[in-house]
Amino acid sequence: MRTRFPPSPTGLLHVGGLRTALYSYLLAKQTKGSFLLRIEDTDRAREVPGAAENIVESLQWAGIPPDEGVMLQDGVIAESGSHGPYKQSERLELYQAYAKQLMDAGHAYPCFCTTERLEEMRKNQEALHRAPMYDRHCLHLSPQEVQTKLDAGEPHVVRMKVPHDRLIECTDDIRGPLKFQSATVDDQVLLKSDGWPTYHLAHVVDDHLMQIDLVLRGEEWLSSLPKHLLLFEYLNWPAPRYAHVPLLLNADKTKLSKRQGSVAVQEYMEKGYLPEAMLNFLALLGWNPGTTQELFSLQELIEQFSLERVQKAGAIFDLTKLDWLQGQWMRKLTADEFAARIRPLVAEHFPEAAADKEFTKKAALIQQRITFFKEAPDMMGYFYRDPTVSVKLLASAKQKVTKEQLPMILETLIRSLDAIPEKSWNEEGIKESVQAMMGEANLKLGQLLWPLRAALTGREYSPGAFEVAAMLGKEAVLKRLKGAKNIL
Repeated sequence: MRTRFPPSPTGLLHVGGLRTALYSYLLAKQTKGSFLLRIEDTDRAREVPGAAENIVESLQWAGIPPDEGVMLQDGVIAESGSHGPYKQSERLELYQAYAKQLMDAGHAYPCFCTTERLEEMRKNQEALHRAPMYDRHCLHLSPQEVQTKLDAGEPHVVRMKVPHDRLIECTDDIRGPLKFQSATVDDQVLLKSDGWPTYHLAHVVDDHLMQIDLVLRGEEWLSSLPKHLLLFEYLNWPAPRYAHVPLLLNADKTKLSKRQGSVAVQEYMEKGYLPEAMLNFLALLGWNPGTTQELFSLQELIEQFSLERVQKAGAIFDLTKLDWLQGQWMRKLTADEFAARIRPLVAEHFPEAAADKEFTKKAALIQQRITFFKEAPDMMGYFYRDPTVSVKLLASAKQKVTKEQLPMILETLIRSLDAIPEKSWNEEGIKESVQAMMGEANLKLGQLLWPLRAALTGREYSPGAFEVAAMLGKEAVLKRLKGAKNIL
């Protein structure tokens, strides 16, 4: 199967666009087919410099690069494939030729109506509570009138001629059987007065010539589907399959927009989300695997994804779920890979981390607690600098550690840990020592562990006290406990 993702370069790639690209990619890979990237740059007024590059780079980051079309080659934007050009701005003569073919066959006609006339027409329709549709004024011009206007060089567009007595039927791969009364379909502009095509004509021509088997796009295009089916019919081409995916919604069920949060893939890249987490999240926005499985690798998505299990209703863009998935994918990194990813970040703040032979072991202590790589320097700082400790932090109402108890607890910890031989200084040895002092001091385990961990890390939340103490070493642990006792 050949599928395509055809974004317009009018801004940074939208997360909804990435989901559409992902679904198209999965369907191509399931069938050992090709996933194509086409840039639909016919809206010159809204085109944003650098947007096409951002689209290509975002797909590359996500791990779903195109097999054909516009892509990155040795770090440079290029085109590859036998169905190019893959930028619509380089295919204008094709669209103009097919627009002429449609007019010659009586399926399209030139329209000379001015902007002012069309605006007046729409106002009248609104006043009469009618659906806004072109009134076919120019369809009724005589051949002589049309030729006279053309000879005079009057500006005009080309409109498709929609029959008003047809029932247009098709089966959407997500929504099932669909029916449209052609009388409700407008005579769509196919070619603008400057010779540039609209989306309606351009994508039909390109999808046929590029041999696309399935058109997967957002549900906002459903109302335009009958126009596109008619164009395939008028051009004597078989229509591809169509699948319209549900909208992405904010928590309040409104359409996802940047007014309520980040919508560009670039923003999530900069925040530090893993591509695995983002793809996993987007795949589940509208698709139900039919099982309780929530973590999916790209290969698992290729194996299990199906359009039959894509819902019709909109999908809530739940950032809490995205952050949870981010954390889960952080845990799935190997210890070596995780350490390699955060070492440069930690070394920026603590240069000695760059050559720290124990760094991987230290990094492993925070991997179960971290959500983003950028959190690592703050979470690992106590390995390289003595922490700032306060009485408020050392005491804990939850663990029933009062300010008055702290001198006795810290003194007990210092005396007990100091007695551990260097050869026994490990998690198990420290644990045995702390447990032994519980009875001696008539304290619960939490009353000992909370001040110990707080004194060693200076943090309210951190890895366990035994793991941190073992990694810091006996000398550093005793020094920090004595420092904490001195502030009381």
